[in-house]
Amino acid sequence: MFFKSFLIKYGEIGIKGKNRYLFEDALVKQIRHALKHVEGEFLVRKEQGRIFAESQGDFDYDEAVEALQRVFGIVGICPVLETDDNGFEELAATVLDYMKQVYPEGNYTFKVNARRARKNYPMESMEINSALGERILDAFPQTKVDVHHPEVLLNVEIRERIYIYSKIIPGPGGMPVGTNGKCMLLLSGGIDSPVAGYMVAKRGVKIDAVYFHAPPYTSERAKQKVVDLARIVSRYSGPINLHVVNFTDIQLAIYEKCPHEELTIIMRRYMMRIAEHFARETGSLGLITGESIGQVASQTVQSLAATNEVCTMPVFRPLIAFDKQDIVDISLKIDTYETSIQPYEDCCTIFVAKHPVTKPNLNVIRGSETKLADVIEELVQKAIETVETIWVEE
Repeated sequence: MFFKSFLIKYGEIGIKGKNRYLFEDALVKQIRHALKHVEGEFLVRKEQGRIFAESQGDFDYDEAVEALQRVFGIVGICPVLETDDNGFEELAATVLDYMKQVYPEGNYTFKVNARRARKNYPMESMEINSALGERILDAFPQTKVDVHHPEVLLNVEIRERIYIYSKIIPGPGGMPVGTNGKCMLLLSGGIDSPVAGYMVAKRGVKIDAVYFHAPPYTSERAKQKVVDLARIVSRYSGPINLHVVNFTDIQLAIYEKCPHEELTIIMRRYMMRIAEHFARETGSLGLITGESIGQVASQTVQSLAATNEVCTMPVFRPLIAFDKQDIVDISLKIDTYETSIQPYEDCCTIFVAKHPVTKPNLNVIRGSETKLADVIEELVQKAIETVETIWVEE
């Protein structure tokens, strides 16, 4: 294989000042974790504002690129050709071989961009640019130099070794997972919540998840669907602790004792209470939901205010202003869509009122909840004590 190493480019990390090394170290850790699942061995290391992932033998190139494209914090993956410093003539020969193999058509505009990180190299950067550019023009007469908008930007970095690269494969961007605390995702079997978890994880947040299961009204296949979604999200976020809460008895009590038009709001309020319990228990600092304003009756501004009222920790709603198609597009990008649309009902869709309230009055909702006073505390405690926690990893 022509390429044996990757130069990893990052974005926001570069402006982190004195704390930059913490983010770099976190990114190195995430890269190592991602490449553990790739055939072959890699050495991941930092060097003067650069991160390199160097293969220690044969490896699956496509698999390695795919793994790196799921590491938040990476903005570019550059396959590099490494060579020792054995003088300019050998460097020029290596560059010509590189250009021949990577651009065999030989008809393109180019620019050489040399970076002399090792200052004792006998030629300055501009001299290297000029000399290598001349060699490329001689070897490939159909090429032309374009210093403003080249089709090929050939980078040559002079360090302890010399690194040659020109292709940059886009990464996912964001921040390395674990650099911005931990949150609890309310994960259902729908399209929205996996996307919400992905988006918050992209900002460096470690996520766990809670799922509300309602057997026998929801099947084991519905539960497995949520586990499958958590596993897909974990490709990006890292391992997820999925807390499966048996919500049946709470749901039945609400159905029996509360006005039916308020069912969804009251159920959501108890879901938020229980999710917050597990969030606090596991060190999470906030909740994540996939809600979007006006998408359904329980997601009007008034409904969101009513469900939010029971929470004492922040609730992050990254999809709050997204159109449905925007959310679908991201779900297709991260491969959760096909799993999300499988026809297995979650507990939210079982007891749906014909005419759910869209502008709930908070005082009325609180009054309706008093009808649960004789049973709800015991039911919530039972749900907490019987939780099933599943370790989910790709």
